[in-house]
Amino acid sequence: MGNQKYEIEKHSVDTILSWIKTKEVVIPEIQRPFVWKAVQVRNLIDSLYNGYPVGYLIVSRSHDLKLKDGTISKGQRILIDGQQRVTALTAAILGRTVLNKEYKERPIRIAYNPFAKEEENAFEVQDQSHIKSKRWIDDISIFFDDNFDDFEFITNYCEENPDIDIKELNKKIKRVIDIRTKDIGVVELASDLDVDTVTDIFIRINKEGAVLSQADFVMSKIAADEKYGGNVLRKAIDHFCHISIDPVFYDTLEKNDKEFVESEFGQSMKWLRDDNDSIYDPSYEDMLRVSFVHMFSR
Repeated sequence: MGNQKYEIEKHSVDTILSWIKTKEVVIPEIQRPFVWKAVQVRNLIDSLYNGYPVGYLIVSRSHDLKLKDGTISKGQRILIDGQQRVTALTAAILGRTVLNKEYKERPIRIAYNPFAKEEENAFEVQDQSHIKSKRWIDDISIFFDDNFDDFEFITNYCEENPDIDIKELNKKIKRVIDIRTKDIGVVELASDLDVDTVTDIFIRINKEGAVLSQADFVMSKIAADEKYGGNVLRKAIDHFCHISIDPVFYDTLEKNDKEFVESEFGQSMKWLRDDNDSIYDPSYEDMLRVSFVHMFSR
């Protein structure tokens, strides 16, 4: 492989989702929160359905990289780029909720109309009109449930829509289910790359795509600076903003991340658990801006 630092393989959507379920794929500290709009989730599903390319995921097997949950990687595939797409798949196909930029858990359900006309979208972000409709299937995640009974579903659908062709409906449903067999390219970085190199690759990828904001860039660099405890500082900034918006989240931290709660940062923000004043809730962009202004006496 010479000095090439990666290999490229193809894996099915089903394989990638199984990695997520078994935590074979994990998310590092340098990654950002889920920022996609619901319509982008719809577009991803539509692209897979139609066999369009959806870009590459980039993973690394580097050891000792700090993960989102505070643990250290031990040989799992670490998702360096592609978090938005993978999270979108877990929301649309597995029916999981996502944690948005406002730190709120919310579902993103994708509805499907098997008999959409040529000028109409076959997929849409679910709303009340899809739930009430007899023609629309309001949540495609039912097709990927292990207990899904296609015979029962088709029978019920045909009873409510007696004008449709049963064989055509069966083909349409199978085509949606076949999304799980579609391939996504996976770029696997060499396992001997150090944390700084992996972080540099992450930043270059996002910088080239013009998706990484200045604040995201700073947060990534902070997280990568293990020498000065940057991984804990990055987590502290994230958690402070989260607890400012949702004070109950501090109780979740006490259960799931005692090490952080007992740290200097965790103790310093303990007062937020009882602060229900919502006059102003800072984002991490705000936190960084105030910190820089203070340090440079601006």
